[in-house]
Amino acid sequence: METEFKLQNYMEDLIRHKMPSVLDSMPHICRCERCDMDRLAYALNNSTPKYVVTPKGQLYTKLSSLEGQFDTDLVLIITEAAMRVAQRPRHE
Repeated sequence: METEFKLQNYMEDLIRHKMPSVLDSMPHICRCERCDMDRLAYALNNSTPKYVVTPKGQLYTKLSSLEGQFDTDLVLIITEAAMRVAQRPRHE
């Protein structure tokens, strides 16, 4: 059995998963596609990438992301991204 390798930034998955719940607490934030993508780009550019190649690597990264401080840092990154994009939206 051959394993298929796929390079993946697991941090992107975590941010995409966490972002909706963080934004739900910010009802004044624009939720258009452009602002969503700008927030995601900002958050990813200001986070440490967590690249994985194998399912075992993904599991290890997932376990380390369950730490309380990691979750707090993730919420902080997403909140900062939301505030930055809200200050200077790039849509009409």
